[in-house]
Amino acid sequence: MNELSFAVPLWVWAAVTLGIGVMLAVDLIAHRDNHVIGFREAALWSGLWIAIGLGFGLILWAWQGGEASSTYYAGYLIEKALSIDNVFVFALVFSFFAVPDAYQHKILFWGVIGALVARLVFIFIGAELLQVFFWTAYLFGAFLIWTGYKMAVSKDEEVHPDRNPVVRLVKKIIPTDPQFHGDRFFIRVSGKRIATLLFVVLVAVEATDLIFAVDSVAAVLAITTNTFIVWTANAFAVLGLRSLYFCLAGLLRRFQYLHYGLAVLLAFAGVKLILSETPVGKLPIPLTLGIIAVTITVSIAWSLIATRGEDSDSDEPASQTDHTADTQSHPAIGAHTSAPSAGPHHPQGRPS
Repeated sequence: MNELSFAVPLWVWAAVTLGIGVMLAVDLIAHRDNHVIGFREAALWSGLWIAIGLGFGLILWAWQGGEASSTYYAGYLIEKALSIDNVFVFALVFSFFAVPDAYQHKILFWGVIGALVARLVFIFIGAELLQVFFWTAYLFGAFLIWTGYKMAVSKDEEVHPDRNPVVRLVKKIIPTDPQFHGDRFFIRVSGKRIATLLFVVLVAVEATDLIFAVDSVAAVLAITTNTFIVWTANAFAVLGLRSLYFCLAGLLRRFQYLHYGLAVLLAFAGVKLILSETPVGKLPIPLTLGIIAVTITVSIAWSLIATRGEDSDSDEPASQTDHTADTQSHPAIGAHTSAPSAGPHHPQGRPS
């Protein structure tokens, strides 16, 4: 793997973390009124987050040179591509629980925070394992190859998010009201604190994203074990996840071949990780960056060309479009957005 190493002062870690916190705060304040986010607004926010992510690569280039910057961009691109996979799952969860449009952004905001925390933990654990135990490269590599294979061959399946073990455990431990109560996660009934259906949805999103964090972090660790680069690549890619959802959710039917590209990327990351512990050694970062860029471009272009005749109302809130068409399954949790067979959901959501 890429053994890129450079000293990162504590104040740099603190400044980057503070900057991420400020950006999250700005995003929260901008959407504190629970308004429905349309395509144009989501596209503008997505453009801003992407510009910030790409801009940080330039800062790395000026600070540590081209190799650090190229490594960051490779990690950022693969994480950004895998973020689209997250969007499929969010669409499924929101559709299944019939989450009102105005409350979806709040779920995604806290989902992003949970995703950042999970990735930070996995990054340091994974990087330490790879540094101390060389054989973990074979383990992680095999996991990525298996994940890529399952993503490529899995068929559409019916999935019920409320059967997620974590969701079921929470509903057993915490008394839950089977309805939404505005944007509140908890209410008080007869003096008792009760979780709302919105909290159950948040748990479903966090639980599924935890699974995505494993292969996402492993894929970037296949590029480098430099924790600062892995963390910033993940963080800046995930920061725009909420806007990406509202930007793309209504167009998910157009990305029916993207899973092949993601499968190739995961398998490639696995092979790269395994080769790093063989006489072949690490693959050059320019080659890695080129393969990632070409794979993403080809899979997206293939999807858009194949579905170019399909209509979508670009100015509708993304969540009001059909989330359940032509999607593929994630190996760990089943289908992305295959509609449950139970039919339309009651506006108040499914009973607990």
